[in-house]
Amino acid sequence: MSRFVRASKYRHVYGTPAKRDQSFDNLKVSRNAWDTNLVKANPLFISINIEASGGGAFAVISHTNTGKLSENLPVYNGHTAAVLDTDFNPFNDHVVASASEDTRVMVWTIPEGGPTDHISTPALTLNGHGRKVGHVLFHPTADNLLASASADFTIKLWDISKGAEKQELTGHTEVIQALSWDWTGSLLTTTCKDKKLRVFDVRANKIVQEVQAHQGVKGARVVWMGNSERICTTGFSRSSDRQVFIWDSKNLSEPLKQEVIDTASGMLIPHYDGDTGMLFLAGKGDGNIRYYEWNDEEKGLHYLTEYGSRDPQRGIGFLPKRAVNVAECEIARAFKVTPTLVEPISFKVPRKSDAFQSDIYPDCISGEPSLTVDEYFAGKTKEPKLMSLESGFTASGPKEFVTSAPPPEVIDVKGPTTEKEYQDAYHSLRKENDDLKNQVSQRDVRIRQLEAQLETMMREKS
Repeated sequence: MSRFVRASKYRHVYGTPAKRDQSFDNLKVSRNAWDTNLVKANPLFISINIEASGGGAFAVISHTNTGKLSENLPVYNGHTAAVLDTDFNPFNDHVVASASEDTRVMVWTIPEGGPTDHISTPALTLNGHGRKVGHVLFHPTADNLLASASADFTIKLWDISKGAEKQELTGHTEVIQALSWDWTGSLLTTTCKDKKLRVFDVRANKIVQEVQAHQGVKGARVVWMGNSERICTTGFSRSSDRQVFIWDSKNLSEPLKQEVIDTASGMLIPHYDGDTGMLFLAGKGDGNIRYYEWNDEEKGLHYLTEYGSRDPQRGIGFLPKRAVNVAECEIARAFKVTPTLVEPISFKVPRKSDAFQSDIYPDCISGEPSLTVDEYFAGKTKEPKLMSLESGFTASGPKEFVTSAPPPEVIDVKGPTTEKEYQDAYHSLRKENDDLKNQVSQRDVRIRQLEAQLETMMREKS
């Protein structure tokens, strides 16, 4: 065994949970069984899926609104079934998208400071999926471009500034479990219930790489590893070991690196910080957040340490890098979800100097788009715009979200009002019901006739 310890700036990173009065307490977090992170964060707000009777809801809460929250917390409640996922627009901190079991995607605006009352009417409703929508994810470089993944096995790309579908990706044979964009947004990678890892060329609408990944039946997650050609997946082996694979997106024939983590039963939620090269793995159902450092030159995934807690997490989300507290050498901030609480956890590098630590804070992704949707689909590719963190994070004012999508048509269906109209409607429905029963009976007879003919033919052949 070597006596030398590998040098790393992040060997001593430690996680510090916020106190309860600085967390988001008294929440009724959704109990839906869909595999999702439950929470998303941007520099100003968090969004959290909420348990709601008679429909679906999620809450958007300002980072400053901590402590024990009101029982009558303002929520977005326009969906008619459970909300499964949300995502903030990376280029407009006051716009959020939601996906639901009601097959619809909705885009909402956020008032300055956060909602003060329930909001039921979205700025935009996107219809087109045939089954529940499980994931929404904004594009990393093109403004107002949103991807949605559905249980109808398709991924749709939407221009939310026009309310228009721009592309539909097909090729999945089972439910899509996770999706992630590459650095420029040219490629999209997915994991699926059919155990395959796929890489799509979005604009060409084709699968450019496909491989059988984790062989366990419990599902898999995927994240693109920053400004590189590497992809990280988490899943299970046939014997239910939790695994982490690192792949070369140009050649998925076999993983570059394989690690067995443990035999726990919960999904590992991956988050990769491209600025530090750190991979965070949060286990669903346990309280641990492990973190590793990826060295691309030696293809090494080096274990650093882990944050431990007795409270199991149901989901987790991470703050965009541009909003971390550089004065305290914070390199990441996670938001851990428990049944009634969202707890911020700050990961810091211990440093004594008060000066800006440029070695741990390279330029990071800014909040400015590089492309428009039309430029993107015309074939242009640009990297994300970067910014320096030396002067810290300064929140910008709300930007107005404008969509040219036509307002939804309101169909006025006039129901019966008099006794005679009610009787006529009843007799009409009864006649329609009898007609349908007759059609079903006739088809049953025809099926039995065909089965008898088929049986006769089989006997004659034998």
